[in-house]
Amino acid sequence: MNPKLDLLHPYPFERLKALMAGIVPPAHLSPIALSIGEPKHQSPAFVKQALIDNIDQIAIYPTTKGELPLRQAIADWCRARFKLPHSSMDPEQNVLPVTGTREALFAFTQAVVDTSAHEPLVVSPNPFYQIYEGAALLAGAELHFLDCTLDNGFIPDLSTVAPEVWERCQLLQICTPGNPTGAVMSIEQLQQAIRLADQYDFIIASDECYSEVYLDEKSPPRGILEACLAMGRNDFSRCVAFHSLSKRSNLPGLRSGFVAGDARLLSDFLRYRTYHGCAMSMATQAASAAAWSDETHVIDNRRQYREKFAAVTEILKDVLTFPEPTASFYLWPETPIDDTEFAAGLFAQQNVTLLPGRYLSRDTDAGNPGKGRVRMALVAETEVCIEAALRIKQYVQSLAD
Repeated sequence: MNPKLDLLHPYPFERLKALMAGIVPPAHLSPIALSIGEPKHQSPAFVKQALIDNIDQIAIYPTTKGELPLRQAIADWCRARFKLPHSSMDPEQNVLPVTGTREALFAFTQAVVDTSAHEPLVVSPNPFYQIYEGAALLAGAELHFLDCTLDNGFIPDLSTVAPEVWERCQLLQICTPGNPTGAVMSIEQLQQAIRLADQYDFIIASDECYSEVYLDEKSPPRGILEACLAMGRNDFSRCVAFHSLSKRSNLPGLRSGFVAGDARLLSDFLRYRTYHGCAMSMATQAASAAAWSDETHVIDNRRQYREKFAAVTEILKDVLTFPEPTASFYLWPETPIDDTEFAAGLFAQQNVTLLPGRYLSRDTDAGNPGKGRVRMALVAETEVCIEAALRIKQYVQSLAD
């Protein structure tokens, strides 16, 4: 077996399972899981119908590049969402469908990292989506983590990175809105990353999977493609963005997303993917094109999250401290006791499952930025999330008794 497999850390949910082993929660309380970011809102009926209408196409081998109707729908969505000119988003060159951004983020790192270079490096936020780390390690790169804390607004501070780190960097991984913090990078912060990429010749992978879950309907999160355009970079040089239907359209099981940006990078990535064997089925392509072509269900999805966040934060604001949520479906509160003890105690007393923050982070010289926090995924129906919040409040109050 590949010896690099031994470098992989246990996945956060493996660690959570081990933490909860032997704990018997109260039987009279129904279990509520706020630990996994799996959307629970209803999937759009018209997407399901598109799958049914195209089911006979499972008899056809799909192409890795995807059919033009899907790429066109994605390009049209990008232009509308990020105010891009028609000429800068070519469905033939600037868009590549992927079977979920999880596999695409992993595969892109494999295609990017050049192990013939001296000590290749991937720079990542900390805390982070665990695929960033696993992909880098299996590609043969080291990681340099940028702590995202209350002091820097939970945004990686690129100005603190030493030149020798940037000189080794081959890939900068960013996540906006952030998982688990929900923090959103500004256009200026994105452009700072682009200027550094120009100066030190590295690639930016911008994970924007939560970009369509935001609480202020008038202030959608900005994206790397938008930042490029504002700099006059219509070719999106060195930049790619990753988007998904999982959160936007409540379709995590469809395994559908896309990568968009630099045509040269996508051409090489397509070549990699052709061998990788990850083409999207024709039925899934038809359903995906339908989803990307509709915004009504996305607006309603945000409404549901908005109502949920308002109710939950009203219950918890007097007992827990957390950054004001603006995007994503996570809360990232401080815990009054150790985060693992908090998660275990909550499960034991209230049958509610959260994810300790340290499981999403790595230790750096400054410590572990996830320590003393937990991630709450507000993905269940509003009534369930309200019940969970009431139980959490009761548990926190019991700690003070």
